[in-house]
Amino acid sequence: MICTLRQPSTGITGSGFVLRQKHATPFQPSSLFLPPLGLKKPTQNHVVSLNKPLHLGAVNFGSVKKDFEVVGKRKSDGDGDLVKCGAYEADRSEIEAAGPSEAAKKVKIGIYFATWWALNVVFNIYNKKVLNAYPYPWLTSTLSLACGSLMMLISWATRIAEAPKTDLEFWKTLLPVAVAHTIGHVAATVSMSKVAVSFTHIIKSGEPAFSVLVSRFLLGETFPVPVYLSLVPIIGGCALAAVTELNFNMTGFMGAMISNMAFVFRNIFSKKGMKGNSVSGMNYYACLSILSLALLTPFAIAVEGPQMWAAGWQAAVSQVGPQFIWWVAAQSVFYHLYNQVSYMSLDEISPLTFSIGNTMKRISVIVSSIIIFRTPVQPVNALGAAIAVLGTFLYSQAKQ
Repeated sequence: MICTLRQPSTGITGSGFVLRQKHATPFQPSSLFLPPLGLKKPTQNHVVSLNKPLHLGAVNFGSVKKDFEVVGKRKSDGDGDLVKCGAYEADRSEIEAAGPSEAAKKVKIGIYFATWWALNVVFNIYNKKVLNAYPYPWLTSTLSLACGSLMMLISWATRIAEAPKTDLEFWKTLLPVAVAHTIGHVAATVSMSKVAVSFTHIIKSGEPAFSVLVSRFLLGETFPVPVYLSLVPIIGGCALAAVTELNFNMTGFMGAMISNMAFVFRNIFSKKGMKGNSVSGMNYYACLSILSLALLTPFAIAVEGPQMWAAGWQAAVSQVGPQFIWWVAAQSVFYHLYNQVSYMSLDEISPLTFSIGNTMKRISVIVSSIIIFRTPVQPVNALGAAIAVLGTFLYSQAKQ
């Protein structure tokens, strides 16, 4: 049985069983509840806070347990039974309950990160396989957005996921985000169709440099000196990796650079659009995919066109076999899933943690793509990549 005793918010000092309130009449235990108690010998003074309710944990006669706070003897008995009381403040159970909750949150974030990295690695592998056999990056980009849009529309229709409540103002605010996202997505895909996956991601690790430059010269923001210093290894590492790349291609290099610039503007517009917005990260990205698909489709048809797609598709299927269809489906599904998980993780973690996670994601993609595609890497090229990634990590630390 647990009883609760509520007392006024006051500090009370106690010696043994006789509790004395500061500047007040000594408080004696009532005989209606407990028998009169005597002290065998003076005990150490304790301070008892009654700012919160006290729960009476147990009252035992004839036994002594280690965790009880008050131990005494009956006055009527010489060596009678011992009476012991134990109490704890009301919020002890709350603290104990908060422990597992905090641990569960850390596990949840860890699962988000592991899933995000794994999905991104798988997407980049299948995306590169598709582009090697089917070099049409505009259609490939369109299929990625179409697949994600279809998945979310089905989820909303079947109530697997709750559909977002949006209005015209929401879509107007989302439009510049979608434009930047579309440009960045296509440019990155074009880059990967021309150069190695590892090289594209090494160049894309220079995105913080573009972020600082755009924020400084276009938005008028200022940053601490360590932020500017962190750009030195980023720019230097990317430059070293570029000049020592064995299979350097200007189109691939410029695609990665344009992708960096576009995603910087996407992040800036996203921050403005997300203020006061109740749409979840998952649904926000779904709406972004739908709008980007509407923007990209006519340009993809104009740049490449159905005739080129049909001829290239037949050549790819004859060269690779039926598994090529699986490659296309896989890269489309995994593209949406990894982006969706990254947006969902933004609801749970701070921007600093997200930046660190993004840096580690690039490392995992670079290393895995080099191993899987057996990309030749010179030591000086690897050094440039390491310096650029390290600079990105230092930037995320300095900006906070």
